Amino acid sequence: MRTWWKRTDEVRSGEEVDWREAEEFVRLHHAEVPSAGPVEGRLWEIAAEIEQTGSYTHTLDELTFGARVAWRNSGRCIGRLYWQSLRVRDRREVDTADAIAEECVAHLREATNGGRIRPTITVFAPDRPGRRAARIRNDQLVRYAGYERDGEVVGDPSHLALTREARALGWEGRGGRFDVLPLLIEVKDRVEMRELPPDAILEVPITHPHYPWFAELGLRWHAVPAISGMCLEIGGVCYPAAPFNGWYMGTEIGARNLADAGRYDQLPVIARRLGMDTSSDRTLWRDHTLVELNVAVLHSFAEAGVTMTDHHTEARRFMTHLEKEERSGRVCPADWSWIVPPLSGALTPVFHRYYDDVALRPSFTHHRGL
Repeated sequence: MRTWWKRTDEVRSGEEVDWREAEEFVRLHHAEVPSAGPVEGRLWEIAAEIEQTGSYTHTLDELTFGARVAWRNSGRCIGRLYWQSLRVRDRREVDTADAIAEECVAHLREATNGGRIRPTITVFAPDRPGRRAARIRNDQLVRYAGYERDGEVVGDPSHLALTREARALGWEGRGGRFDVLPLLIEVKDRVEMRELPPDAILEVPITHPHYPWFAELGLRWHAVPAISGMCLEIGGVCYPAAPFNGWYMGTEIGARNLADAGRYDQLPVIARRLGMDTSSDRTLWRDHTLVELNVAVLHSFAEAGVTMTDHHTEARRFMTHLEKEERSGRVCPADWSWIVPPLSGALTPVFHRYYDDVALRPSFTHHRGL
């Protein structure tokens, strides 16, 4: 093996696979999956392929294991207990905008599963030396547009730039608060736009179990949080288009998307309808209103039969995951600021300890080319 170690120490182009990363991953795979067979033979195969092409091709088993472990290693995700259940859709042969869009639609339909959300990842072609693979410019497959109008924003302010880019490509939009943006797919340095069919997107109208007027606010949210703007890195190979999803935790919508001042900023509107005293922070009107908004989100998803978890349940599940990882002799990376829920954090078990915030591979990363 000395030959390829020497090659690794030489100056290599940034697009070539680092042998050390490939070896690290393959040894991890074979250590955790003994049925993978003799590791040395696989290492020799990969070394020869890297020597010839600058990269190598994962087997389906390696791809599946790598994607699942990338989820396991995601320090900002509280919902990792079920990492082994991730469904992996191998679409590495797909490389055109039309075909990528079709597979993204298929992903949404399969992951939605009639409301019983299934953790799913669709893996498209990887980057190769001298060849940049396709990217999806949307950070999630389903995002709502944001329109600037008379100094104000209609819709989601966090997607103003993406909306402008879509409109420059010919998308018109309806000017509404919850207009689903088209997919912007970058293939061979060209960005192409493809709209998502409405029947592929399950949306949940937000109502409240005790306040009928809540429905008059016209709020809703989509069912599947399919992240699409990150690179899946496995053993030195980057898959820049690999949309993946779990299911929502209620606070992601109720305490962030609909509540943040830089997003839909609904707390002042709801507080007025609740008759809250908003004259002073000391009345804790935001706190009271935030709880009611989160009650509405959890209630609405339950009424619609769509999978969603609450932050208390998910915090306990994360502690179970953490204990299982520690018993397995593995480090469980976690970013405290992301693991602790944005509502009633101190009431959850994840609040009361610190974590190892380390970067492990395989991983989901923000690719430098995006």
